[in-house]
Amino acid sequence: MAMTVITKDTTALSDAELAEMADLCVDREPNFDIGFLSKQREDWVLVTQAREGTKLRGYSFSTLERIGGTPSLLVGLLLVDRNAKSDQTLKAILHDQFRRALLAFPDEDVLLGSRLTSPDGFRAFAGLEDVVPRLGYKPTGEDRAWGRRLAKRFGSEKSIDDQTFIMTIAPGPVGGVDYCAAKGVVPEGVELFFKGLKPEKGQRLVVFGWAMAESLASNKLPK
Repeated sequence: MAMTVITKDTTALSDAELAEMADLCVDREPNFDIGFLSKQREDWVLVTQAREGTKLRGYSFSTLERIGGTPSLLVGLLLVDRNAKSDQTLKAILHDQFRRALLAFPDEDVLLGSRLTSPDGFRAFAGLEDVVPRLGYKPTGEDRAWGRRLAKRFGSEKSIDDQTFIMTIAPGPVGGVDYCAAKGVVPEGVELFFKGLKPEKGQRLVVFGWAMAESLASNKLPK
């Protein structure tokens, strides 16, 4: 069955939809309950929902904004149902978000920033340029500054280690990308960035990369 995706303002999100979203992880981590999702509705501008028929398969809270003048797509939370179509669901959500980024920032490169709990989350950055952190690359001072800017937008600039890009928030539900690859290839070696990371303790890896204007315009993202 085909996947359909709808993005709308978070103010249009009903309590019934929040309950449906909470049900996707009611019996597993990260245990996003209605109270936590209600807070996300207040913190973010857009909500994207992916459905297979009438069944909700994934959702995301995000915003399109400029950070210091830089066009940015910030994904505060993205959760995908853990089934055989998780890869398809992730791509469908990102495709709609990149489409909206193109409309908001035509002819401009756009920074995608989010927080990851596992190596699988790097699949969200497939096809992007200059992803940080990445293997074999030493982040520059500007990269570390971007990590702090994103951490501030995600809750606290002081909570990030700008050498490892690990951000620590108080235990409890914390946003980020919750996705397990069904069959796709996760970038080799990225598990090194998660060494010692404890998602259950509120730790997340801040990751960002660039969607180039030509890739957005040619509809080549996500890969």
